[in-house]
Amino acid sequence: MGRERLRRWRLVLGGGDGDAADGTGHGLSGRDAAMDRALTALYGSRDGARTGRERSAGLGASAPSVARWLGDIRTYFPSSVVQVMQRDAIDRLGLSALLLEPEMLEAVEADVHLVGTLLSLNKAMPETTKETARAVVRKVVDDLEKRLATRIRAALTGALDRAARVSRPRHRDIDWNRTIAANLKHYQPEYGTVVPERLVGYGRASQSVKKEVILCIDQSGSMAASVVYASVFGAVLASMRSISTRLVVFDTAVVDLTDLLDDPVDVLFGTQLGGGTDINRALAYCQSQITRPAETVVVLVSDLYEGGIRHEMLKRVAAMKASGVQFVALLALSDEGAPAYDREHAAALAELGAPAFACTPELFPEVMAAAIEKRGLTGVIPAP
Repeated sequence: MGRERLRRWRLVLGGGDGDAADGTGHGLSGRDAAMDRALTALYGSRDGARTGRERSAGLGASAPSVARWLGDIRTYFPSSVVQVMQRDAIDRLGLSALLLEPEMLEAVEADVHLVGTLLSLNKAMPETTKETARAVVRKVVDDLEKRLATRIRAALTGALDRAARVSRPRHRDIDWNRTIAANLKHYQPEYGTVVPERLVGYGRASQSVKKEVILCIDQSGSMAASVVYASVFGAVLASMRSISTRLVVFDTAVVDLTDLLDDPVDVLFGTQLGGGTDINRALAYCQSQITRPAETVVVLVSDLYEGGIRHEMLKRVAAMKASGVQFVALLALSDEGAPAYDREHAAALAELGAPAFACTPELFPEVMAAAIEKRGLTGVIPAP
C-alpha cells in the first residue's frame, strides 16, 4: 500500500522526466513512465520546474505529435479521463484548429464537449473535414439517444395518460392526491378520514396530439452542451405521436429548426454557436406559434444574459402564463455542474411563477412530465 501511494503521488507531482523521483523516493519505469510523459506533455511546465499556475505544455502545435499523444492517452487512461484530458488540451493549449484535420478527429475520444467545440468551428471547417466531423457527432448523438430515449418516452407517455382526468375511474386509476383535495370538506373527524363523494382519476390518452412542446434554445457559446442535449431530446419528443414538438434556436436572430428534427445531427449543424443573445425576440417568435395555450409547454434553455429588451421579455413570459401556457426556464441542460447565469432575471422569472433552475439530462424527463401534468416543480427541482 505504501509503494502504491508513493507511485500515485509521483504521478500527481510529475518530475520532468520518467526517472525523476521528485522527492517521493519512487522512480518510474515502463508503463508508468509513459503515463508520466503523457501527463507532462499537457500539464508540465515549459522549463521543467512546476510553478503551479504558470503551466504550459510540450505538445506545441504539431499535428503529428498531438495525434501520437491522443493515441497514448487512450492507451493508458480510461475513457472518462481521456475526455477530461482532451478538453484540457483544447482549452489550455488552443488546439481547436487541429480539430479541423480529419486524421485528428479520427483520433479523439468523442463526447458532448467535443461536439460543442466542433459546432463552434463549423463555419471554419474545410469540406474535407465535414464528413468526419459529422461521423463524430453522429456517434455521440446516437449514444445519447440510446441512453435517454427510453426514459423520456416512458415518463412522458405516463404523464400524457394521467393528464386526461375522468370522474368515474377504475380503482387502479384513482388519483388519490386530487381525490382527497377535492373532498376535504367531507372530512369525518370522528373517524379521522375523508369520505369522498367525487373520485378523480387518470384517463388513458389516445394517439392524437395532446400536448404541444416548444423548445427555445440559446445558442450562445456558453450553452454548447445544452444545445447538444436539447437537440437529442427534441428528436425524441418529435418521434412521439401525442406531442407536437417545435425546436427554435436563437442568438440575436431566431431560427426554427423544426423541419430538421428527424435527425438531431442536422439540427446541430444547423446551429451557430456564439454571438449575442436576444431572448425577447426568441420568445416573441415562440409566442406567435402557440395555438392552444392550455395544452402548450414552452421550455426556455438559457443562462438569461439578455441582450434584448428585458421588460418586454418578462411581459411575454407573464402573458404566456396568463393564457395557460406551462413555462419552464432551464439555466442549463447539461451535467457540467452549477452554471453561470443572470440572477436578477432568474429571480424575476421566479416571481412570475416560472422558476429558473439548472437541469441534468437525467432529470429532464421528470421536469417535462411535471409540466405536461401541470404539477408544481417543487418536488422535481433539486435543492440549491
